[in-house]
Amino acid sequence: MQSKVMYLSDLKFNIETWRRELRFHLNEMDTFQDKLEEVVLRKQDHMVLVKLEVFQNRIMIEKDAISKLLHRCRNKMANINNADFNENIDGRLQNEQHTLKEDMRTYIKLHYDLKEELMNYFLEVL
Repeated sequence: MQSKVMYLSDLKFNIETWRRELRFHLNEMDTFQDKLEEVVLRKQDHMVLVKLEVFQNRIMIEKDAISKLLHRCRNKMANINNADFNENIDGRLQNEQHTLKEDMRTYIKLHYDLKEELMNYFLEVL
């Protein structure tokens, strides 16, 4: 039972960390969106605006992905808070954690790829 409590505590820590990171990324996407709006005011070149629209679409897609991951984190936290202490640790909770962990790893990689592309775009056009 003691090991189960510690395991669940570790899961809660991971999920809370992911939730903070996702909220930060959501705010970061808003900041990038604001910067893209500045580009529209400064540049009227067709190719610059085409790339800008692509980035706006990618930001919308990323914000949707963040929203879905936050929802999954909330659901996971509810599952942890309602966990059956008699359930085997190697059971459902661990399998769900692994999937969320892999999805977070993939999301974070894609986020930083987008961020790098956006920063390069800003350097190019501003």
